[in-house]
Amino acid sequence: MTQALITFEEYLSLEAGDLPDGRFEYEDGELKALPPESEPNNWIARCLLLLLANSNLVAARLIVNHSCEVEVPVLQAGDPRTRIPDLVILRPEHLALTQKRLTITREMPPPVLIAEVVSPGNANQQRDYERKREQYEELGVLEYWLIDPQQQAITVLALQNGRYAEVGQFQENTQIVSLLFPDLSLTTQQVLSAED
Repeated sequence: MTQALITFEEYLSLEAGDLPDGRFEYEDGELKALPPESEPNNWIARCLLLLLANSNLVAARLIVNHSCEVEVPVLQAGDPRTRIPDLVILRPEHLALTQKRLTITREMPPPVLIAEVVSPGNANQQRDYERKREQYEELGVLEYWLIDPQQQAITVLALQNGRYAEVGQFQENTQIVSLLFPDLSLTTQQVLSAED
């Protein structure tokens, strides 16, 4: 897709209806198209949304999957300036701030939690486990969950003193531990069995 370069401010000024169809990340003045999400990854993210909403620990309206754009810091060449996580838990104040467009900018408070479903392949693993981790950490996202169907594991990272510390890597019927939601009663199998 050939297009003229636009500044990030010009990009943010576009109304949702003026954006091209599909999902994009903003990188170096261009909109880089993201491939469609795989059905298993999409279902796992949607299942997590439903499980969290049914837990009554967070308002369902604050849980968004595959449609919330988050401005992140560019920490090295090749990092996009925006990401579209598989699942985001917003703060209540985001509802008023995103009336025209579901984009969380760096001028806003960061999301409470971001979860990514890791796709197969080394490039995808590196992107989710390293690049996104560093960007979400620098942004100040309180928890980052890596849902890895290949490893049949969910890794929970919590922001402590500005850095992510691993709360744990959870497998099978192990209850997921979240510092944000200490009353969460959810196992790895409940999330990953969404594949079946």
